[in-house]
Formats: sequence, C-alpha cells, structure tokens
Amino acid sequence: MISLALMLALQAAAPAPAANSGPGPLGAIGQQKLPAKGCAAYLWSMDAGRQLVAMATADPAQIRLAIDGKTTDFAMTTQSPAIGFGFGGVTQYRGGDVTATLDMAVAVRADISAGATVTSATLRIDRPGRDTIVMPVGGLIGCV
Repeated sequence: MISLALMLALQAAAPAPAANSGPGPLGAIGQQKLPAKGCAAYLWSMDAGRQLVAMATADPAQIRLAIDGKTTDFAMTTQSPAIGFGFGGVTQYRGGDVTATLDMAVAVRADISAGATVTSATLRIDRPGRDTIVMPVGGLIGCV
C-alpha cells in the first residue's frame, strides 16, 4: 500500500531544486508538509524535472506558488464543481496582480490511504501585461 508519508519522504530525500527551476517565472516551491487539518494537493510539473510547483490546501482554501523566485500563498476566490477532499474541479486563486487557475481531476485508489491521485490537471498563471503560463501538472492529495 502506497502511503503519502512515504512519497513525501522520497521527495525530501531528493536534491533541493534550484531557486527557479520551473518554466518561465514559475519555480519549484521546495519540500512541503501536510497541513495541520484537512487535505492538500501536491502538484508536480510533468516535464523531465518533476519539480513540486504548487501545493493547494482545502482549509484554508489557498495555493502556494513560487513566482519570480518568491513563494507566496494565494487565496481561493471561486471553485466549482466539487470533486472531493475539499477541492473543486476548477478553482481560481488571487493575490496582488496574480490569478492562478487550477483545473484538476482526481481518482481514489485502494492503495492510497487518506488521499487520492491527481490524474490530470493544468495550472494557469495570469498577470496583467505579462505572458500567461499554462502547464500540465499531476500529483497526490493527502489528508490529515
């Protein structure tokens, strides 16, 4: 049985990513812990580097991203439809001039306890006057 704790431990054993190893202004956020309560979605880039680029939490509803080398939490503004674990199929987050949209699908698997897999997802970053970034991501949801 695959445990989320084991997968997070494997992530911790991996070498630390460069400050901005993601595409364009989006970088890796480094090692993250499970939230004190609720669920979190850990999202890795789907390129060869497989960097952890986002962590979305259900409570509080926010997403953590590293943009232009600065790691920031952005609050959820809209979410629909509910897909389980406190997440929506399409969730929009905002902060300052950044709008992040996470579109994801999840699947519950018998070999994962207290969580699920993110089977397909895209992360879109919009900033006025700058290029829009859309990247495929995938990952796991873990719950406390």
